[in-house]
Amino acid sequence: MLELLNIKIEVKRLSNILTKAESCLDLPELSAKTQELNQLISQPTFWHNSVTYYQKLQEIEYLNAKKKQYQRSHFILEDIKAALELLELSADEELLQEAQTNLTQLQKELETVEIEQFLSGPCDQKGAFLAITAEVGSIDAQKWAAILLQLYHRWAVNHNHKVYLVQESTGDLGGFKHATLEITGRYAYGWLKSEQGTHARIERISPVHGNGRRHTCLASVEVSPILDESIDFEIPDKDLEITFYRHRGNVNRTETWVKMVHIPTGISVSCNQERSQLQNKEKALAILKSKLFAMSTTGYAYALAQNVQLDEIQPGQIKSLSSKLIREYILHPYTKVKDLRTNVETPAATEVLDGKIDLFIKAYLQQLNHTTSVSKKALDNLK
Repeated sequence: MLELLNIKIEVKRLSNILTKAESCLDLPELSAKTQELNQLISQPTFWHNSVTYYQKLQEIEYLNAKKKQYQRSHFILEDIKAALELLELSADEELLQEAQTNLTQLQKELETVEIEQFLSGPCDQKGAFLAITAEVGSIDAQKWAAILLQLYHRWAVNHNHKVYLVQESTGDLGGFKHATLEITGRYAYGWLKSEQGTHARIERISPVHGNGRRHTCLASVEVSPILDESIDFEIPDKDLEITFYRHRGNVNRTETWVKMVHIPTGISVSCNQERSQLQNKEKALAILKSKLFAMSTTGYAYALAQNVQLDEIQPGQIKSLSSKLIREYILHPYTKVKDLRTNVETPAATEVLDGKIDLFIKAYLQQLNHTTSVSKKALDNLK
């Protein structure tokens, strides 16, 4: 009976999650968007602005996929409820096992839905630029940065996002000094904003060989949203320092590397993966705007919204969120990954490094959502 009661409680929780998710899926709006896109595709000027239409197509595909997922979840939910009614009348071990299997499947399907319900920020539904920087002067840190790059690439692929390497600066003996990924897909930024901070790889050296020392190498992760036309803003030319790198020693090779510095803040970005310097310049500008929009500095977002000139912002005013240590990966002599903000931990370090980090993301977003709710309630009480 206890098993049945636990299943009933979980079914009710999942049912509430599904109901809330469906209320956010406007089916009439979906039909209207589909019809609008079909009309746009039929026009001869469609490819003149293919990027915008491609974004709309992605959104429609996402909403249709969600619609099918919710329908499938309803079928599973009804099967579980029917099984519970029969089990209350007569014990049946095989039917109980089937209900538990269906419940596990439903939990897995709705986990993503549950997490996305925490994402209501203005940029949460957008794609993300994810930059990884190794600790200065450390070859081990450069190798650690390469491992993190692979971790996030696998996470993105597992979540059906598209991933592009837009910039890399390789290390002396392998690894990366710095690398930037462009991850396109709905809610990529909302999920990955939890990863911003410093990640520490820790190995405890044997007392026999290293006097019991603890070897630590660090790499920072910075996440910013990919902006679209709705949040676009101009950066004055006088605030930009742009350098075009030219290859030395091989006249037959075209060098396309572009470096861009925002003079008032000192923020620097570069791009070297596109086919031409013009494309790399456009991508570097997009990354710079993304970083400027997301950076934590008093009044910056407000200034953008009010079209205020930003010349007076100085590098010292910028609060770097990527310098805060947020997670430890202990890889020797035992394995444990622990998030220092939520205290969530797991011994499955190999799985984590393979991109399975949703348990950390979910815990962080739950904590963030709870903190925001408490703060809002406190402000409401003061009114």
